[in-house]
Amino acid sequence: MKIVYFYQYFSTPKGSWGTRVYEFAREWVKQGHDVTVVTSIYSKSDLKADKFIEDQYFEGIHIKVLNVTIDNKQPFLKRIWSFILYSILSCYYALTLKADVVIASSGPITVGIPGLIARYVRGRKLVFETRDLWPEGAIELGIIKSPFMQKISYWFERQCYKASSFIVTLSPGMTQNIKRRFNIAIVDDVTNAANIPLFSTPVPFTSATLIPKSYAIYTGNIGMVNNSYWLYEAAKILKDKGREDIVILLVGEGQQREELVALATEQNVVNFIRLGLMPKNDLIAYIQQSFVSLVPLKGTPVLDTSSPNKFFESLAAGIPVIQNTQGWMKDFLEEHKVGLTLDPNDPEQLANKLIWMKDHPEESSEMGIKGLSIAKSFFDKDYLATKMLNILKGVHESK
Repeated sequence: MKIVYFYQYFSTPKGSWGTRVYEFAREWVKQGHDVTVVTSIYSKSDLKADKFIEDQYFEGIHIKVLNVTIDNKQPFLKRIWSFILYSILSCYYALTLKADVVIASSGPITVGIPGLIARYVRGRKLVFETRDLWPEGAIELGIIKSPFMQKISYWFERQCYKASSFIVTLSPGMTQNIKRRFNIAIVDDVTNAANIPLFSTPVPFTSATLIPKSYAIYTGNIGMVNNSYWLYEAAKILKDKGREDIVILLVGEGQQREELVALATEQNVVNFIRLGLMPKNDLIAYIQQSFVSLVPLKGTPVLDTSSPNKFFESLAAGIPVIQNTQGWMKDFLEEHKVGLTLDPNDPEQLANKLIWMKDHPEESSEMGIKGLSIAKSFFDKDYLATKMLNILKGVHESK
C-alpha cells in the first residue's frame, strides 16, 4: 500500500517527543509498504530543516518536512497560525501525492483539512486518527468560549468523522465518546505504544546533575492542562513534613516552567527539581531510576480519555504510575494493580502516597514488575503497529 500520513509532530527517539508515528511507519516499511509522513518542525522533535520544504528519510520512511515551527510556548494566535499554515501547505500534498490510504492525525483538528481534500477532491480513502477529543477539550478548558465558534467547531469535527472510512482513537475512552455522541460503528482504539526493548533494557545512570536516589519523575509539558501546580504543592508539603528525601523531578518545558522554578527558589522548596528537554534515549535512565512515574492532568471530564505517552513508557520501564484522571487509565491501574489513581485537587494525598511508596519499596517494586509484564501484552509497539496496519488494509480492500 501507499500510505500518506498527515501528522504535525513527527519525531524519532533522538527527539523529546512521542515516537508513535515513527515506530508504526518503520514497521510498515519493513513489511513492504510505502509510507510518506507530511509533518512540520515541533520544538520537542529532533527534526531540522534548512529549506522551506525538505524531503528527508528515516529508515525507509519518506518525510515531507514543512518548515513551519510549532512550540507550546508560542502565543496563542501564533500557534493557531502555525496550525493553519501547515494545513494549507499540506493540501498541496493531499492533491498530488499518490495514496491508497490517507491518515489525518489530529490534534490539531486543522489537520482534517488536507484529509478532507484528499477524500473529496482526489477520492482517497481516509482514516481519521483522533489523538485528543476536539473541540470538546478546548471548550471544557475555556479555550473556545464563543457559542458560534463552538457550533462551527462541532460541525467541522462531524465532517471529519463523516468523511472517514475508519476512525482510530488513542484510548478506549475516546472510542466510547465518539460512538456515543455520533452513533458511529467504524471506530476502534489503537493506544500509544511503548518500545519495550528500549525502555526495559537497563541503562547506566550517568547524570551530570546530582539526583537523589528517591525521586518521583514527571516528563512532558509543564503547564495548566498537565496540573503542574499539583506537583509543586506536593513537593512543598513533603518539605513541610520533613521528607525532603523524596524529590519530585520534572523533565520538560512549558508555559508554567519559569513561574514554578521561581516559586520553588523563593520558597526554598529544594525537593522540587526541573531539568530541561532531553532526547528520549537519554530520558530512559531517569525513568528507570525513579520509584514512581507521575501522570497528572487537570481534573476535567474530557481529559479522562487522554492517552499520554509517559503512561505507556513508564510501564515499559517497569515503573509504577500515579495518575489522577477518572477514565480508562484509572480502570486499567485498578484492574492490573500497576499504579494508583489520586484526586487531582489534593496535593497532600499525593505527598502521602509518595511517602508510602518510598517507605514500602517492595510493594512499589512489585507494581513496577507487573507493569512491565502488562506493557508487553497490551502496549508493545509492534503489536499496535500491526493492529493499525490491519485497519488500513481493511480500508484499502473495502469497496
